[in-house]
Parts: sequence; C-alpha cells; structure tokens
Amino acid sequence: MEAQFNDNPPSTTSTLEERNRTFRRIVFRLIPFLTLVWFLAWIDRVNIGFAKLTMMDDLQWTEVVYGAGAGIFFIGYFFFEVPSNLLLQKIGAPKTIMRIAMGWGIVSILMAFVREEWQFYVLRFLLGAFEAGLQPGVILFLTFWLPAHRRGKAMAIFMSASAMSLMIGSPLAGFVMDTFNGSLDLAGWQWLFIIEGIPSVVVGICAVFILTNKPINAKWLSSTEKEHVVYELAVENTTLGNRDHNFWASLRKPSTWILILTFFCIVAGNATLTFYGPSLVKAVGITDIAALGWVMSGIYACGWIGMVGNGWLSDRNRESRWHTAFAAGLGASGLVLAAIFLTQGSAIGVIFSLALSAAGTMGAIPVFWNLPARYMSGTALVAGLAVINSIANLAGYFAPQVLGGIKASTGDYTGGLYLIAVVEFLAVGLVLFFIKKQQRVIPEAPKDEELAGLR
Repeated sequence: MEAQFNDNPPSTTSTLEERNRTFRRIVFRLIPFLTLVWFLAWIDRVNIGFAKLTMMDDLQWTEVVYGAGAGIFFIGYFFFEVPSNLLLQKIGAPKTIMRIAMGWGIVSILMAFVREEWQFYVLRFLLGAFEAGLQPGVILFLTFWLPAHRRGKAMAIFMSASAMSLMIGSPLAGFVMDTFNGSLDLAGWQWLFIIEGIPSVVVGICAVFILTNKPINAKWLSSTEKEHVVYELAVENTTLGNRDHNFWASLRKPSTWILILTFFCIVAGNATLTFYGPSLVKAVGITDIAALGWVMSGIYACGWIGMVGNGWLSDRNRESRWHTAFAAGLGASGLVLAAIFLTQGSAIGVIFSLALSAAGTMGAIPVFWNLPARYMSGTALVAGLAVINSIANLAGYFAPQVLGGIKASTGDYTGGLYLIAVVEFLAVGLVLFFIKKQQRVIPEAPKDEELAGLR
C-alpha cells in the first residue's frame, strides 16, 4: 500500500506544498552525490566488458576465463552484502559509503596489473566484496528520508546512474584504450582500470563530509522541515500496517523468496547487457573500439530513459507491480529479438534489440525496489534488502558463465540469449501472479507515539 496525503493533515499545520518544498530540498541535497557514487561503482564494475576486447588476447585467456572472472564479482557480493547493510545501521551511511568506494577504487586500480588467471579471479571477488551493500544500503538510507510515494523518482535517478555509467563510460573506455595504449609501456586496458579507479577513492573520502545519516542530524534542515519528514514517514507506517520486523521470520515466508527470484531473473537480463553487450555488437561487424563505444552509449542511453521514465510513471500512478512486470517483459523481448537478428547478421537489428532490452530491463530495477517494503520493515527490511540483492545478484555470476560456455561450445551467442530471455520472462509471471496488489487508501493520521518514534 502506498500512502496518499490530504493537503491539510490533522496532526500538523503544514500544507502539501510546504512538505513538497522540504522533500525537493532533501532530494537535491542527497541524490546527486549518491548518483555519482553509483555511477563510479558501475564504471568500475563493468569496464571489464570493454577491457575484454584486447585484454583477453594480450593475456591469452579464453571466453570461459572471462565469464568466470566477470561473474565471480557477484560471489563477493553474495557473502558481504548482509554484513555491510547491518554495519550501515550501526555506523551510518557516510562512513559505510566511504569504506565501500575507497575499497573498490583501490581494487580497480590493481586490476591493471593482473597477469595470472587466479589474480583476475581474486580481484574480481574483492571488487564485489567491497561494493557489496552499496545499493541496498542506499535504498535503506533513503527510507530514513523519503516515504515510498516520494522514493520512486529518487531511486530511479539514483539507479539510472548504472545506465549513465554505461552510456558515458562506453565511449570513454574506447577513448582511453585508444589514446593511452602503449603509454609508459602499459596497454590501453590497463590504463582503463587505473584512470577509472582513482575517482572512486576521491569520492569515498568526500562521503563523510557531504552525507548526513538521518534527518534529525541534518544541520541543513530547519526543525519545521524535520517535522515534515517525521510526519510523512509516520503516515506511511500507519498505512502499511503490520509487517515483519524480524528478519528470520520474513526469510521463512514465501513472499521473500518470490522477491528474490523475481530480481534474480531481472539481474540475469541486466548482466547479459552489461557484460556481453559490446561483444554482441562486435559480432555483427562493428569492430572499431571507439565506434563500438558510441554505439553502446546509445544503447545504454535507452536504459537510462527506461529507468527515469518508468520511475516517474510509477510515482505518478502510485503503482509498482505492473510497472515492474511490463518493463521486465520488454527487456526479455529485446533479448529474443537480439538473438534473431544476430543469426541474420543484422547490425541495425541487434542494436535496436539491445536498446529495447536495455530500456525494459533497466527500467524494471528501480521500481522493483518499492516492493519489499510491502512485506517487511525495521530490522527485517535492513537485512531483507541486502539478502534480496545479494542472492538475486548471483544471476550476475551465472549469466556470464552460461553465455561464455554456450559461446565456447556452439560458436555463437544465440542459444544463451534465448535462455536468458526465458529467465527474464519468468520475472513477469512472478510479479503478476504472486506479488500482492496495491491498495489505495486515505490513512488515518498517525498517533503521537508513532510520530515520536521517528524523531
């Protein structure tokens, strides 16, 4: 359920417009920096897709080695996601984000110096271990500041950084690899890891100076503005009613596993686009790295439009279930079309299909994250977000393995694309048949003790 608010709620003299101004201020303060952090995280996570184009030949590695290394990132994610989110609850978001960003930035720089397969695997694992907790941590952090009906657009902007990183990072990767190749006796792919790792370390240091953990600690908010946040969060708690507060109790419920499986299916499609998009475009004849970078930029621009657009529509309609299902269906359809056009050798067809898949798959992600709060809150939500993200992101391990293995055995990517498309279509059925519908109600005013609990 998502709360709807009267212009003059009985427990406060504030108007809707006054509260809107408060929340706009909060969004403008927090979201740009969080978006930058997520942008850099994705740059350092997926630049391996471009480095692969020359790195594999330089090191004499196979598709199987690449698939295993690309995917093992998510094993690190799996083991450290929940501890990271629990630590965030204790030490706060600013220190957590500092630790995460500095850690993965240093590991990314070290990736430039791998020579052995085991080094590749270890560093990719560590990259996942450091980044673990960032996305669910930010989602949890935003629940301290924004009620659900205001989080959709904010999370869409934040999460669209993944598409922006691909959109901007693709031509940037091509430029860096072409321009710096051979400088100081380092290959272009080595410079890619070094140049893109340094900003993450810098941003990590800045986190403790820019972010504030909770509204009550925000010196940049007036007491009236803090009350606006307290009021709307209390109304949301009243509207949602009884939810699981105990993590282990929520983990025993089928709804939690439905959410995990749904996001697993969406992540499988997303991992296919991010780790194999450049290879798919190269397979239809676009071999110049700089040109390929611009093509991928256009494809991921469609992903960015899908994320922001679907988040905006979800907030406008106060609905998340259908917006998640439709977007996932669009993403899966794009993968089917990509497989068909790949067999025909149609570059235009493959590019169009990947753009369609990016718009749908990436568009489903921010809206999906409105769903878990319908089933859990408190400690259950803290750990639940991390568990959903960590287990579901194992799809990022299996999808590259599947595509790499099928490519190695059959000589093309079509079989793998069809298989991943089926997996993503499964997400549509899970959402429509098992996720409960939203109820639109005007809630009662929150009780005084509920307001006090949020102050």
